[in-house]
Amino acid sequence: MSEQLWTDQQFDQMSWHDNHVHALRIIEGAHGLGELILDLDYILEWICNAAGNKFRIVPATLRFLEVSNLRVSLDYATPAAALGPFSIHAIERQSEGRERYVAQIWKILVNWPKGEIVFEAESFEQRVWGVPVLSESQCLRAEERKRDARAIGPGHIRTSSK
Repeated sequence: MSEQLWTDQQFDQMSWHDNHVHALRIIEGAHGLGELILDLDYILEWICNAAGNKFRIVPATLRFLEVSNLRVSLDYATPAAALGPFSIHAIERQSEGRERYVAQIWKILVNWPKGEIVFEAESFEQRVWGVPVLSESQCLRAEERKRDARAIGPGHIRTSSK
């Protein structure tokens, strides 16, 4: 598969609704800034019809650059939930004037479990690193997101649970 890359220029055309995050990394950088990296199951396409919903999903890495003022709030305790991937509701960004600069404020709203991730970042990039899978579930099984995953034909529908 050829590598697909999205950047700030495509932000308004992208949606992360119901994308599951199965890894979160913080990389230390220079001058107190860093990177926030999320490995996620990116839903390329929602296929909705009378027979039910299916999703074309691909493993991807979402990387925010020059991150500061990070605040993470995920509540797995209140619903007594097992630890597992969290699900994004939406990603929002807005510009805010600061004393010496204009900050890009990012908010990742989490729909399950309840929570959010808020931070300042200069920009983002998202890279696909796996093979798209057509699934009845909104997230991939571990073996479907391996970097060396074999191509699965377009007719493959996964029917087992996570």
